[in-house]
Amino acid sequence: MGTKSVFYDEGKETLSQDELHRLQSERLAAVFRHVYDKNTTQRERYRNAGIAPEDIRGLDDLRRIPTMDKTDLRNTYPLGLSCVPKREILEMHMSSGATGTPVVMPYTQHDLDLWAECMARCLRMAGAQDADVIQITPSFGLFNGGFGFYRGAEALGLFVLPTGSGNTQRQIRLARDFGSRIITGVVSYGIRLMEVLDELGETLPDLEIGIFGGEVFSDSMKDKLAEGLGVEVFDIYGITETGGVGMGMECPAHDGLHIWEDHHLIEIVDPATGEPVPDGSLGELIVTALTREALPAVRYRTGDLTRIVSRDRCACGRTHVRIAPITGRTDDMLNFRGVTFSPWQVEQALMEIPGVGANYRIVVDDTEGYSHVKVDVEADSKVTEAFVERHLRNAIGVLLDVDVLPLGELPRDEGKVRRVLHRDAEGRLH
Repeated sequence: MGTKSVFYDEGKETLSQDELHRLQSERLAAVFRHVYDKNTTQRERYRNAGIAPEDIRGLDDLRRIPTMDKTDLRNTYPLGLSCVPKREILEMHMSSGATGTPVVMPYTQHDLDLWAECMARCLRMAGAQDADVIQITPSFGLFNGGFGFYRGAEALGLFVLPTGSGNTQRQIRLARDFGSRIITGVVSYGIRLMEVLDELGETLPDLEIGIFGGEVFSDSMKDKLAEGLGVEVFDIYGITETGGVGMGMECPAHDGLHIWEDHHLIEIVDPATGEPVPDGSLGELIVTALTREALPAVRYRTGDLTRIVSRDRCACGRTHVRIAPITGRTDDMLNFRGVTFSPWQVEQALMEIPGVGANYRIVVDDTEGYSHVKVDVEADSKVTEAFVERHLRNAIGVLLDVDVLPLGELPRDEGKVRRVLHRDAEGRLH
């Protein structure tokens, strides 16, 4: 048997910092000129900001460019920010979290090829080898997850089981019958798969690698999934607005998520001021898609909170920057009794408690003019509400009401799960 490959493209994945910075400078200037020349709305916005392509020559000029966010994409729905003729667009995807006016991303063949490359890097980094069976459980639809994994798997020559979401017992049978080595999905579906395996008293002996993303993913939840599925768990990152899943992922060192810097330029800023924060400090992630063609996001404010873990060469040999797993969003931070905390912190604390299940929800009640925050969590009969309340208070610094429910009590959803729900005046959760 030949030596297993650990890189998809070793040369690109191990570029020196000087080489990466030089490439990013060239690509930043090129993508800014592309957007400026090809889209009238963007050109007017940049002219109003007093900048032109000759002003953006490299990384030193980055902060001269104004940021953009979901509002810009919604206000120009469906293709108002596209930089190519409609006849060149082969595909589109839409942000799964969008409400109201959709957030749409178009793709040219060039964009699809680059997406496949980034995803192939991620799959190889997790240990995927030629002819491995990969089971893709994200849906094949407007959500980009299923198609992203498919394109990467195709580039690597993997055996694809394109199951999509749902019908968990059939998923288990297919994984067993075809010998799935790799399974992919949103975090909450990994939890559902683990629960059904436990209910059936079955295991999947061929399964070795689990790649999950799309939701808040604490270290404690990763440990629970790894134990429950018997796999090595990898956290993968990406958003529709910057090209889809595969912008970055953990390597086997599990010391942060590598971001493919030759395709994505990142900044970490203070969400309130927009000013850069020092490496290691928590802030909002801003992304510039350096190589996209149809609709390159330039200085896109993701709303995701993270920090730089390291810019040094990783133990895996890769040189691309590592960021911490996303700990929440700027718009889902909760403030209760003067303490600000994220759902990620609640999850991390809950999953540390022996006997607590993997399903929980945070219910915010604003109906009486003030926020009342309650945590519903499933656990076995030995776990008491008082103990969970004390553990959460020690972890996040505020006392929250807790309801401990029997295992299996909370509603199940085989797609993305919303962990924070708000109760309206009629008592409905939304």
